[in-house]
This record gives sequence, C-alpha cells and structure tokens, in this order.
Amino acid sequence: MSPYLEAFLEEHMISPDSVDMEKVCAFKLSEMKKAINGNETSIAMLNSYCKPVSSIPVNRKVAVIDAGGSNLRTCTVYFNEDLEPVFDDYSLAPMPGVEKKTTAVQFFNVIADHLERVIDQVDTVGFCFSYAAEITEDHDGVPFLMSKEIKVPDLVGKHLGRELFSVLSSRGINMDGKRIIVMNDTVTTLLAGLPYAEKTGCDGCVGFILGTGTNTACMGINGIYNEESANLSLRLGDIDRNFTDKTQDPDSHLLEKMVGGAYLGPLALEVIQAAAKDRFFSPFFAESALNTQTLTTEEMSNFISDKPSPLDMFVDNEEDQRNLKEILSAFVERAGKLSAANLAASVLFTDYGQNNPVLINADGSTFYKTPGMKEHVENYLRSFLAERGRKVRFTRIDRSPLIGAAIGALSLESDVSK
Repeated sequence: MSPYLEAFLEEHMISPDSVDMEKVCAFKLSEMKKAINGNETSIAMLNSYCKPVSSIPVNRKVAVIDAGGSNLRTCTVYFNEDLEPVFDDYSLAPMPGVEKKTTAVQFFNVIADHLERVIDQVDTVGFCFSYAAEITEDHDGVPFLMSKEIKVPDLVGKHLGRELFSVLSSRGINMDGKRIIVMNDTVTTLLAGLPYAEKTGCDGCVGFILGTGTNTACMGINGIYNEESANLSLRLGDIDRNFTDKTQDPDSHLLEKMVGGAYLGPLALEVIQAAAKDRFFSPFFAESALNTQTLTTEEMSNFISDKPSPLDMFVDNEEDQRNLKEILSAFVERAGKLSAANLAASVLFTDYGQNNPVLINADGSTFYKTPGMKEHVENYLRSFLAERGRKVRFTRIDRSPLIGAAIGALSLESDVSK
C-alpha cells in the first residue's frame, strides 16, 4: 500500500490501526456494567428470563418463527432421542418491512399467514425476534427500536406475543392452552450453542450474530442477557459520521452501522467516493464512483474475491484495481477488529474462559461470506484475550436461531401462565 493511501485511511479512521481494541473493549465493558446497574447507557443488557437448559424434552414438537434481518422463517422442530433437531413444514419469505414501509397490523398478519399452517400441531411457539425488544417476565417481547433499516415504525411498543395471539384467534383458530414465547436472536443462538459447549468441555457460551445486523448475548449471574451491543455509541471518523447521518435513526446502532451487512456495502461506497475525490483513482473511475448511488455488501465482497461485481465497471487500470482492493480489504479488517473488541467485552464481562475456552456460537452471512471477516474476528479476538488469560473456541451451528428458539420454547413453556 502506498504511503499516501495509508495516510488517507488513517486520516478518515478506516484503517484497522484506527481501532484501539483495548479502548473499545473497555468502553463496552463500562457500558455493560452501567446497564446492569440500571444506569443510562447506549447498550441495554436486557434480561432474557432464560437460563441454561439442563435437559431438552425429547419428541415434543414446537413451532418456531425466526423474524430475521432479511428473512422470515417458520417451521416446526422437535428433538429426537439423540437430541438432534428435526425440522418440518419449513418456509422462507422476505421479512415484512424490508422492501417497503409496513404497518404493525400487516406485520402480524404476514407472520400469522405462515404460522397458521402449523399452529394446530403444537401447544407452544418460539418467536425469535432479531430487533431491539424488552422481554417481559411472562416471556412476551416489546420492541423499543427498529434497526437494520426495517420500516415498521408502529411496531414499537407492541406486545409481540399478545398481538400475534390475537390475530390468530381472530381467524377462528382455537388458541386455548397455546403459548407464544418471545426471545432475541442472539439469545437463541447462545441457547443453541449450550449443548455443544457442554459436550466439548467449554466454559460458558456467547451468542454472536454478524449478518444483516450484529448483536451479542452473554451469560451472567441471573441468566442470559441480550446486550443490544449493536447500539454501542461508537463513531470513529468523518466518513462514518457522514454515512450515519443519512440512515434511519442516525444516532442509533452506531457499531452495527460499521460492521453489519445492511451497512457495510453502502458505507464502503462512501469510502470509495471519498478516495475518488482525493484522486486515488483514474478520472474514469472517479466519475463512475461519484455517480453511483448504491453498493451492497455482497457486491463489495464479490469484488474482493474476484467474482463479477458492479465495481468492475469502475476499474480503468491496474492501479485502480490495486487501490480499490487495498481500501476494501482494510475496511473489512477494521470491521473484523471492531467485532472482535465487541466479543472480547462479552467474554471479559464474565469469569468464563480462564481454564476451558468460552464457546462462541457465531451466526450470520456477513461473518461467513465477507472475505476475510471470519479470520479477522477470530485472530484479533484470540490474540487480545490470550494476553488476558482467556481462551475462546468458535463454532457454527446451522439454523441456530431456529434451534435455540425451540430449546427456549420447550424449556420455558411451563413458566408461562395460560
């Protein structure tokens, strides 16, 4: 990398060297402790009212909803005698509110449409919700902020389980004795990892999602906490500020807007356009970049990994190609380092990982599909924690939100009053 390009990345705090892991980790730990003590902070540390499961009921079917960052998944799940999850009646659809603005009434009706075909087979529904919501002691959930650019503003303040129950009842479905249990997606990811952690001798578990958005869940004295770490009040440089000012809710989910898949591509385009204005590219490239309105994370990733991408049309010569790859690679590495600092705080918040490693169950397309992201997160985290006497092990459990929602529903159904 040329010293001029390196100076550009440093000036705008796009370089991974711009991230001081110790400071970011210490800041997040401070925010976590404030939140636990009931003080105002940028993250939430929401009690999930879930606790580690000692045993999973066998051959008892539940329905599961996974309201994710981009997709809505529904199915039934039960665990066989080997405690393997068995999925039936699986469906996949776009999340309402992703493509266009949607009302809460429309949101619940779309979910009811998909749930209606399986509701007669079960007594309990595990509702995995991937947005900021306070979980109540009776295991309902009340959203307090819609992130990831989803457009269902009047969902805020609604009781998810209660509203969905009402819609299903209004359709003439007999809901007597049925329960809807709401959990956050990082909590379900943690729950899905716990049986594997016990099997492999790990010490506790962290649920980590880096997909359309990002979040973490950790284990504490009183159970499992949804950290809402996506909202960590952290903004590094002027390009980050200019970008977040254009997003929905400009002052919220600042960490997520530097690492999440809904934002990495668009933010990368802002970085490219700033570099074009500073004449790091040919006139043809600069004109093309400055006239471009959108760039997705997938399109950015394709360019880095030499797959067809709209960015190919910008490149006019080998220098353009080299500079663009160096900028994007540094940008992705910065996101990986930020995510590692986020995870480090989740581990250090507990006493886990001193003798046996903490298991990190990682889920999300951005973590696994963005070139270099997984390696950067793991390498930065392991190195940082090793200096502090902690160990981690990463795993990937397919369909973690669905599995964890089923485990949570099965373990909590007796706690919910009819």
